Amino acid sequence: MNILIVEDEHHAAKRLMSLIQQIRPTANILASTDTVEDTVEWLKHHSAPDLAFFDIQLADGLSFDIFTKVNLTNPIIFTTAFDEYAIRAFKVNSVDYLLKPIQEEELAHAFQKFEQLHQHQPTQYNVQSIQQLLSSIMQKEYTERFLVKTGQQMMHIGVAQIAYFFSENSLTFLKTFSAQKHLLDYTLDQIEEMLHPKLFFRINRKVITHVNAIERIAPYFNNRLALQVNPKSDLDLIVSRDRVKDFKHWLGA
Repeated sequence: MNILIVEDEHHAAKRLMSLIQQIRPTANILASTDTVEDTVEWLKHHSAPDLAFFDIQLADGLSFDIFTKVNLTNPIIFTTAFDEYAIRAFKVNSVDYLLKPIQEEELAHAFQKFEQLHQHQPTQYNVQSIQQLLSSIMQKEYTERFLVKTGQQMMHIGVAQIAYFFSENSLTFLKTFSAQKHLLDYTLDQIEEMLHPKLFFRINRKVITHVNAIERIAPYFNNRLALQVNPKSDLDLIVSRDRVKDFKHWLGA
């Protein structure tokens, strides 16, 4: 099995290679490219691989741009740190995906799916269909307010008033820009799907922050980032290593 990896994070590409070698020792990794341009050039001058792994966000654009520049017939497994709701559409096109950080069991399952569905039949990608599905997802309606309890009464808080959400002692809270703390009846996973991705970002398992709450960003141990927010948090706000690239893209957007 000949494999192409398209991934612009060195440590992520290295980890994926290592996992592939563990799960499919006979697999041959043909190349690892890190941009849309380099991938297109590679595909133009080499035979198509049996399988390719495409990171969705690359340094010079989205890997979907590759579809518009070369004719792809090989199966592709997308790797991404995007929320699951944002990539369900790919299943419609029989395109699999893996959420970062990639787990060995999930990669093994993806290989099984590839072998069962794609090995004996050509893959046809409808680029227009994929783009339409992505467009419809991006138009998703997001929550504008949260209902919270204060004393014996209920009140609603608009998302524009919320600096960040966090989990503590198995409970979920929000903190407003005016430093008010309120308990919520949702998990962070649920809240993440309710928020507009241009305004909020989940920096790790315990914190989702509003872009306007971020005051300072500094390098942190093990290729992570440390955030200083307003209002101040009692938690150490660290962007996990597997989310650093997407965090930078998010800020740049």
